[in-house]
Amino acid sequence: MISTPDKKLSLVVVYSSGYVIKQLRIKGQNVLSPAGIYTGIKTKDKAFFSNGKSAGVKLTKDNGVIKLSGLKYGNNGITINETWEFRLVDDKIRWNITREYGNSTGLEDMAMPQYNFANMSVWKGGILDNGGMVWCKYLKQVDDTYGVHTGGVTFWNAESGNALRISTKIDKGYHIATKYSHSAKNEFTCTQYVTDSSLSQRYNLSRFVSGKADIFAPFEVKKATVKLEVDLQYIDYFKAYSRGKLPGIDAVAVRELLNTTGRYGVVDNNIIGANGWVSNWKCLHEPFFAQIGMAVDDKNYTKNMSATLDQERDEAVLPNGRVLSRWHNVPGDEMPGTYNAQTGYYEAMWGYTIDSQPDFVINTSEQFDLSGDTTWLRAHQSTCEKALDWLIKRDTNHNGIFEMMNNNVSEQKCSDWLDIVWASYENSFVNAQMYEALTLWANCEKVLGNREKATYYTGVAKRLKNAFNKPIAEGGFWSPEKKQYVYWRDDDGSIHGDNLVTPVNFAAIAFGLCDDQKRIGEILDQIEARAVKENLFHWPLCFDSFRREEVSGGNWPFPKYENGDIFPTWGYLGIRAYASYNKGIALKYINNILKQYKNDGLSSQGYDRVTQAGQGDDILAGISTTITALYRDIYGIRPKWNRMGIEPNMSASLNGAEFSYTLRDTVYQLKLSVHDYIMSTAGFSIKSSNGFGATKNGTLLTFYPDNKDDILLQVNAGSKKNIAMQIHSWTPNAFSWTMTSTDNYQFTVKGLQPGVNYKVEVNSIGQNIKTDGTGKFTIKQRCTKATKFAVKKAA
Repeated sequence: MISTPDKKLSLVVVYSSGYVIKQLRIKGQNVLSPAGIYTGIKTKDKAFFSNGKSAGVKLTKDNGVIKLSGLKYGNNGITINETWEFRLVDDKIRWNITREYGNSTGLEDMAMPQYNFANMSVWKGGILDNGGMVWCKYLKQVDDTYGVHTGGVTFWNAESGNALRISTKIDKGYHIATKYSHSAKNEFTCTQYVTDSSLSQRYNLSRFVSGKADIFAPFEVKKATVKLEVDLQYIDYFKAYSRGKLPGIDAVAVRELLNTTGRYGVVDNNIIGANGWVSNWKCLHEPFFAQIGMAVDDKNYTKNMSATLDQERDEAVLPNGRVLSRWHNVPGDEMPGTYNAQTGYYEAMWGYTIDSQPDFVINTSEQFDLSGDTTWLRAHQSTCEKALDWLIKRDTNHNGIFEMMNNNVSEQKCSDWLDIVWASYENSFVNAQMYEALTLWANCEKVLGNREKATYYTGVAKRLKNAFNKPIAEGGFWSPEKKQYVYWRDDDGSIHGDNLVTPVNFAAIAFGLCDDQKRIGEILDQIEARAVKENLFHWPLCFDSFRREEVSGGNWPFPKYENGDIFPTWGYLGIRAYASYNKGIALKYINNILKQYKNDGLSSQGYDRVTQAGQGDDILAGISTTITALYRDIYGIRPKWNRMGIEPNMSASLNGAEFSYTLRDTVYQLKLSVHDYIMSTAGFSIKSSNGFGATKNGTLLTFYPDNKDDILLQVNAGSKKNIAMQIHSWTPNAFSWTMTSTDNYQFTVKGLQPGVNYKVEVNSIGQNIKTDGTGKFTIKQRCTKATKFAVKKAA
């Protein structure tokens, strides 16, 4: 028996007949089946495992290392000499597996090692170290198997809070993969591979297969010595994955939803999207995966999202800048001739889904704010420019609205995510997403130093906004009669989609196209009245049916479409739209989706409008976006590439929220109430009644009022002590703050008008100061007690 000092994790290793870990105890409870944990290989003819009979096995103990040696297994085709070593490293048990292959050969399978857990309910699932997760309930049938190209995993039990973290380390030049399966004995198995080259999938590009445990293709091993280092660690899941104190919100449901549904869109390394791994599907025409990463708050997800966009840039963007819309494990859904069997990317059979174009740019822009990696962004600059420019060029009539590749409903082709609705020519949904992409990308161009391009894209966005908001009689999308934005206009000028399509109207508001408060009220009040009348727990895709000629056969009267009824995937747009108009309504739908998660895990494609029961046999990761909007649009989590930012929109019912947020390895403690926000780290603390951004490097703290780049305050301390301050007010012409920490400080305010006189008061003692030619001024002050600073533009 090997136990950690706190006895929360222990192993029972049996070596009377080969090697096998017979028990893995979590707080004294064995979580393994009788098969335990073992290693082995499988050739075409036979399987060999470490727990078979073997003479000559011996155990030695030396300097805290327990070593098992002498195990040899195999046959004339392949011989293996294997050594296991165990040692304690803090609260972990480190297990080193050293395998010597006597010769090179081909293998069908391997276990290095295989964990056999007692049943499918020992763990709810496992959080993978690529940001994804395996959810045990989705491995429904015997031999249902999910295989990914990563090794680390944290298995958790949501009832007890017990968790087991398996961390892996391999030598340079080797690759690790893992499969998770439902065994014939109802065990939950985790099998790991260490190979010379990255494993291929056995069945097309499938990461999940039903009823087949051999998910990886056969592979070669060389005559060599291969090593795997495994750290086994007990984790207090409730503590490690706590969402903090969230008054008015079910924090447990938030935690579980984001650790399951929110992560489910991670299909594998380099493939984050949705639907998700069970269906082996990813839609590139969905703009919210970087935002999901913001809410999940896992650096592994963030890293994988960057790699995903890299792969899409290299494999899914055509030379002219057009972005392919989907990835799938098998052909069958593609426009003829577009499926790439090596990469899996293709164009959908329903038509050119042009919203993949701006969605790629939206995800790239928001991902940059999470990663903060300007080198990475620069590597995407030309691709994002090409993607935007491709669609900009489609404004052939030069009215500011971008046209689709289909002209009218008679062509029976789609142009966006709603793939069986024949939205054509001028599509408001695609144009709304294009506006968001242009706005976000213009800021990226600024960061990269290309102000000319930034100005250009801002100008294109402005022109689009003006055209978009015109009444339909004048070529825009606003219907004065129905008080809503219509979905599309055909090339003959006919108007379609005036049936209160929620994503269209929500997007217009959420992305800032519609800032007319009267219109916002007319739209949102109308939607809420209709939802209340039907007592809906969430918004439907549209409230009235499309016309017969506007949809694919068999989908009328609408909705018969699988995604056409209550459909929470676009929920974040609704929350973002309502958050500034009526927070009570936004919170109602947030809490509704959390209740639904507790009922069914949101394990449905959509929900029936009449019964509100789950329907559809697919699961969509995007169904989590209502809760990602809780973080972005209510708690106001707005990371920027060079700082942490908060722009809260709190209600009294949420007062007292306290939680931590980790951005680029810095942990930020947040305390939020209505107009009372505190952000603190190990190096600083800032209190303010308005949103702000902040970062600290060494002794320099930078404060961004309203989380914008226009004006900033830099506080340079004389020592490395914590910097604490309270912001009282901040406008361009008057601002004040109090230093509550003591030190010698130098204060620099940047972004003001050049050559302007300001009056500065320090604890009511005044002095005059003038900004320099760049619009900044600097003052120095020794603060031995709370010191208030007030700055006002001179009359």
